[in-house]
Parts: sequence; C-alpha cells; structure tokens
Amino acid sequence: MPEANAPVAGDAREEQGQSILYKIVQGVAIWFGMQLLMKQLTGGNNAQTATTKDASGNVVQVPANTGDIPAYQLRPNTLDEGAVWNPIPQRLAPIWPSDSSVDIVVTLSSSFVPVKISSVPEEYVALKEKGFKLGNWSDTRVAETTFTVPSSVQKNGTLWGHFYVGLTGSNLDPKEPGFDPATAFHFVYPLTQYIPKKKEAKTRNLLEERPEVEEEEPEEQSTGPIIANYYHPNTSLSFVPDTGILNYPQTHPAIRQFIHVESTGARDGSGQNSWYYPVLYVNTFWQLRSHMIQLNETVKTLPLRLDLSNMKNWKFNILASVDFNSKQQALQAAYGGPIAGGGDGSEIEIVKEMFLDTNPYLLAVTATVSIAHMVLEMLAFGSDIAHYRKKKDNVGISVRSILANVFMQTVIFLYLIDNSQNTSWMILGSQGIGILIEFWKITTVVNVRVRPAPPGSLIPYRIAFEDKYQLSETEEKTKEYDEIAFKYMYMAGVPLIIAYAIWSLVYESHKSWYSYILTTLVGSVYAYGFLMMVPSLYINYRLKSVAHMPAKAMMYKFLNTFIDDLFAFTIKMPFLYRLATFRDDIIFFIYLYQRWAYRIDYTRVNEFGQGGEDEPEEKKAEPKSLPEADTAAEKVEETAKSSGADTGTAKKRK
Repeated sequence: MPEANAPVAGDAREEQGQSILYKIVQGVAIWFGMQLLMKQLTGGNNAQTATTKDASGNVVQVPANTGDIPAYQLRPNTLDEGAVWNPIPQRLAPIWPSDSSVDIVVTLSSSFVPVKISSVPEEYVALKEKGFKLGNWSDTRVAETTFTVPSSVQKNGTLWGHFYVGLTGSNLDPKEPGFDPATAFHFVYPLTQYIPKKKEAKTRNLLEERPEVEEEEPEEQSTGPIIANYYHPNTSLSFVPDTGILNYPQTHPAIRQFIHVESTGARDGSGQNSWYYPVLYVNTFWQLRSHMIQLNETVKTLPLRLDLSNMKNWKFNILASVDFNSKQQALQAAYGGPIAGGGDGSEIEIVKEMFLDTNPYLLAVTATVSIAHMVLEMLAFGSDIAHYRKKKDNVGISVRSILANVFMQTVIFLYLIDNSQNTSWMILGSQGIGILIEFWKITTVVNVRVRPAPPGSLIPYRIAFEDKYQLSETEEKTKEYDEIAFKYMYMAGVPLIIAYAIWSLVYESHKSWYSYILTTLVGSVYAYGFLMMVPSLYINYRLKSVAHMPAKAMMYKFLNTFIDDLFAFTIKMPFLYRLATFRDDIIFFIYLYQRWAYRIDYTRVNEFGQGGEDEPEEKKAEPKSLPEADTAAEKVEETAKSSGADTGTAKKRK
C-alpha cells in the first residue's frame, strides 16, 4: 500500500465525529438535569393515588402527585377573588390517577369529524380493549385488521384515527347522551403521512436519439416538491403514565401534540392552571420510509396492526422529539431550506434501518470498533503527516501514485457534487480537504513550478514537477522503478477502463455526457483503484527494503481496513464500493510478506529518512572537492591531540 494513500481528511472527520458525539452527550445530560430539577420543584412524578370526598360527599380516587394544583374532582366552582381566567393554562396536573384502568376504542375514517361509534362499520373499528392498566409494564394488547381504503384517501386524502379513551365502564362516545368529560375524552390523529418525494434525475441512453417530448418539459416543471401520501401498516400506541405536572407553554411541540387539556376549560382558583388526560403516544418513530405504501387509486385494501402498551416518560420524550425534528428537517430540505450539516433530513432513517436490520451482537461490535476506527484514523493521519514533514529524501516514494490519488479524489469529489442534490456538506468538505492534503504531500517531495510551454503548444504555460535537489543513486532508482511500475499499470488498467466505459455507454442510462464521464471514472476508481497501490510494492521489491515506509501509519491504516470490512457487512452500500473495501486487504498481506522477506537493516534510512544512528544533518548539495591528503592528515592529528579525552567515547560507525 503506497504512502500516497493517506487518510482522507482524517482530522476533519475526527473533529466532526467528536463534535456530534459531544453534542449528543451534552443534550442528554442537560435533559436529564432539567428533568431532575423539575421533579424537585414539582415534588416528583411518582404514580400515587389518594382517596377523598368530593363536594357531594362521594368517595373518589384522585391523583396525589398534583403539587399545589387541587385534584380535578376537588376543583373550586369559582375563581379566587381578583383571579383572571387564562385561556392558555400555564401548568397542568393529571386528571386521573396514573394507575387507572381504562377502556379504549380506535376507529378509522376519512373525515376529521367524529360520528357515533355504533354507526361505524365493523371493518373500520381497528381496536376495542377494556380494562387496560396504566403503569402496568407487562400489560400489552395487539389488534390486527384489514380494511377497504376510502376513495378520498386513494385520492391523496388523509386517513384519520379516532381515539376514544375513558375510565373503565364509562361512556366513551361524545355523541351519545351521558358522556362525561371528567371520565372520558376523544381525539383524532392522522394515520397517513404526507412526505416529499425525492427528486429523481431523468436519465437516458446516450446512444439513443433524444425524444421530441423534451420540448414540452419546461411547461410541466413544478415550482416545489412533489408531496405524496404514505401509509404504514404497523402503529404502536403507548400510554405514558408518569408525566407528572407539566409547564404547558414551554413544552416541546413534539410533546404538546399528544397532550390533551381538559375539554370544559376548567381552571383552579388562580385561573392559570388546569388538568390533562393521560398521554397516548401514537408512535411513528420506527415507521421507515422504505416500509411505507404510497396511496393511490390502485390500493384497494390495507392491513393494520396496533400494539398497545405503556412507555416510560424519558423514552417518550426522546422518541417524540427526534421523530418530530427529523420530519421537520426533511420537509425544510424538500422546499430548498438549509439545514445544519447539509443532507436532506433522511439521515436518521439510515440509523433506524441499521438498528432494525442488523443483528444486535453485530451492532454492538460495530459500535465498539467505530470508536477504534476514529482513534486509529486520527493516529494514522498524525503519523503520516509527521512522516512527510521529517523525511529528508525521496527513497521509496511514488510521486506518480500521489498525483494519481489527487486525480481519483478529485473525480470522486465532482461525482458527489453531480449526483447529490442534498449531500452533506461535511462529506464534501472532508473530500475537498483530502485533495488539498494530497497536493501538500506533492510539494514536500518535488517543486511545483509554472514554466513556459514548448514552442507550438496551444497553452502558453505548463505545470512542471522538478526535483528539489540532485537525486542520490537510490532516489534515481526509485524514480526509475516508479516509471516501470506505472508502465505496466497502464498496460493492465487502460484496457479495463475502456471496456467498462463501453459497457456503461451501451447498457446504462445517464443524465448527460458529463455525468457519464464522471460515473465511468468513479466506477473505475472503485473497481481498479487498488492498482494505484501497486507501485510502492514494486519499488519495495526492487529496492529489497521496506525501511523507507512509514511503518506506524501503515499499521494504523491496515487495521482500519479490517474495520472497513466489518462495515461492509453492516451498512448498505453499492456492490462496487463494498468490493473496494477488500482491495486494501490484498495489499496488506503483500506488505506483510515484504516486511518478512526484507528484514529492516538499521544502517539503511528509516521511516523518517534518517540513518540507524544519530548523525549530523547533511545538506543536499553538489559534491564538493575533497581537501588535499596532507592538509587533512594534519588537521586530524591536531584534533586528536587537543581532544584526546574524548577518544574513549568515540563510536565506530556500522
């Protein structure tokens, strides 16, 4: 593996990874700290029930974790003197005890307006459960059904879920007489999602003639994203019994959408505080875009599975907030708005798929080695930079490999720009920084100059790469072996690239000729990029030495190659890219053989271009004429006489 293959912008990726990890840890710590503080101020959110008598003398069960807000059953009939009724309650207390037993009915409808439960057709009654215990973590219910899709939903309409919840034995239907808002409530929530469709670039076979229809395309161009109606057949319903007292105006919008305030507008004596019904979280966090069904007139029937359970408050806050923010980012990106770090808001989907589709043990191993990957990448980057900064000669360095690496990374950079409407700026930035680093490595080896072009050339100036000094015999051999290695590489690589280009032109479709050239070059880089690593191995073979190689950086990189092999099995990626992750393994084993075959001789230059023992730094210059023998002998004799005390510490050169 050549020295030219340094980590691509390892410092940028490392700093970005540390920054993201730091923000996540900081956010979780702040959230738990705020929760702890709120529990101390509000007296905690423990599930407690008290028995008392209401104004009529009836014995009632009331929640005991309402703080200074009276229980709903003990609310005053009038406001305190001088108090003003606030239309937006400031603090909310639970209306029922958090260990209550409830009944729940879920119906489906194309209308937002509820109807009598008794009039709903049986196929649209998705869930009917009685005696579900809040706070009982072992109590789970499952309902499965199949229903006919309403015609309005087929035509981009919303499929609404009507949720009727009440204390066990109470009347759940608000359309029926005897319905009591103190014992039951109703709300609606959409079971379909309007998601922007990703823009698909129009491609064609470049050998075919352009269709004449293209002249009418400008009239059909839309000014915004195309929104489609999607449905997921699995939905989880979770009661959150330990929410405690809430500061309603400061609640996150993701949480507030599931908080249902007491429907009659009742307030405590101050007129500022009210009560809320148990939180029922309609969990869409694990509903992946790839598992959804796009609704249209061809979809006649749909399955539905509802899972009913309880959920901890901290888990509810995290899932609801992340899900809400990711959907808002995706919508903002679809309308052309900028989001932090670039991307299109779908990055969380990749994380979800990895958690769902990967074996838990393999996922745990992947998380562990990911940390090791970042550490090794940082060490390899630092070692590689130090190697090029301290190296005093060009022994074993393939300048052509460095130039070829610059070309390949530039091709990948242009390909990312051409094929990514919403590619993360972090990826583009790291790729660009990697190109600059490769350019810097060239300047450490040769001088880059702009020289007048030869007579008759179309371009008046050309870029020339000149040696920094007069090359030694070993450096001349390195240069010669580099030329030989690339000659054989051209003989092997050019026919393969031409064959791939012809195949791609005939059998694949492309956006334009420019896109075709980039795609072909990128495919060649992924498939045959390992050829760029061969020259350094060939130079090692001809020099019969590996002492000039940056041993530390090489070991860090090779350890990372095996980590990349693990990622190739856990992360979805194109086949060519997965194949490219294994090419470094071949080079690694060849390099190990060379280290065994060419044992390091410490009288040769080491990885920093220095000798086996400390020697004064010699300047690279033209050979100077030697002093006359008589004069030199006299100087040596005088030195020996004046410094005879040092003779015992003198070292004999190996």
